[in-house]
Amino acid sequence: MRVVGQNDKKRVWGVGWASGEAGETRGAGRPRGALSRVRIGLIVLTLAALAPGCGQGGDSVRPAGGQPPLNAPPARALDSYATKLRAAHAARVAAAKRWGLKRVPLTAPPAPKKKPHITTRDGFEVDGHRRLGLPPVFTTVPTKKKIVFLTIDDGAEKDPKFLRMMSDLRIPYTAFLSDYVVNDDYGYFKRMQDRGVTLNNHTLNHPYLPALSYTAQKREICGMQKVIEERYGTRPVLFRPPFGNYDKNTLRAAKRCGIEYVPLWNEEVFVDHWEYREWDRELHPGDIVLTHFRGTDDWDGTMRDMIRRFLNKVTAEGYAVARLEDYL
Repeated sequence: MRVVGQNDKKRVWGVGWASGEAGETRGAGRPRGALSRVRIGLIVLTLAALAPGCGQGGDSVRPAGGQPPLNAPPARALDSYATKLRAAHAARVAAAKRWGLKRVPLTAPPAPKKKPHITTRDGFEVDGHRRLGLPPVFTTVPTKKKIVFLTIDDGAEKDPKFLRMMSDLRIPYTAFLSDYVVNDDYGYFKRMQDRGVTLNNHTLNHPYLPALSYTAQKREICGMQKVIEERYGTRPVLFRPPFGNYDKNTLRAAKRCGIEYVPLWNEEVFVDHWEYREWDRELHPGDIVLTHFRGTDDWDGTMRDMIRRFLNKVTAEGYAVARLEDYL
C-alpha cells in the first residue's frame, strides 16, 4: 500500500473561491469606477493563488467563505494590495515565458501547521525497523493536496543558468549531495543554499551501501554530515542512499549520524522522458520526484531542458511543486 492521500477534490484557492461568489454591489455614494470591497477581495483571492511566494514561507492567504483573506490589509489598502499581486503574477508570467514553459507553474498552498505523520512504506521496512526506531523510508508524503516534491541528487552538473531559472520561477526543490562530485565547487551549492534550498546527505562517494560493513556505511554517511556542516553550517536530517539501496546497517548508521528521514522517490524525470515506480504510471498527491544534477555530458540536453519537461507535465496535470521540508 502506498503512503498517499486520496485525490484532492477541493477547489484551488483563489480561482474556485472567486467564481460563483457574490458579484459587485453598487453602494450609494460610491465614486464611479471605484472597486467595491467584495470585488477587491475576490481579486486578492484570485491573484493570491497565482502570485509567487504564497505558501513558500511568505504570508499565507486563507479564504473563508468567499470573504477577503484573514490577513489581508484593511479595506482602504486592498486596491493597492491587489495591484501588487497583479504585478507579482505578471512577473511570474514573464518568467515562465522567458524560460520557455508552456504554462505558468501553479503556486503551492501554505505549508500545513500540523505535519503529516510519516511512516515507512509497506515493503520497505527492514527487520526491527520500528523496534529500533529507525528513520522512515518513504516515496510519497501523505496529503490530499495536488502537490509534488522535486528532489535532485549528486551534484555533478553546476549550471549557473539553472540557479537563475529556479529563482526566477520560484520553484522549491531539495538537494541530496555527494562530496566526490561537489568538492570541486562548494561555492555553487552555497549560492543554491542562499536561495533557500536545503542541502542534504547522499554519502561521500556514492557507493552501493549494502555491500559495505556497518562501520564503512557509517563513515560514508557521517562523513558527509561533517562536510555539509563544515561547508554550509547545517547538519542534515534527510538522507537518500545511493541508487535507493539500503539495508538494516544503512538505517542504523543513518540514525547514528543524526538522520531522521530517508525519502526515496515515486517518479524520476530525465531530459527526454519520465520513469515511474507505480504500475499506473501517473502522478499522485504528495509524490516525491527524483532527478539528477546532469548536463549535456550525460543527457541530450541541459538541466533547464529537464526542468521544462518536469514543470510542463506537473502544471498540465494540475499539480504545484511544494517544499519537501515543509511537510516533515
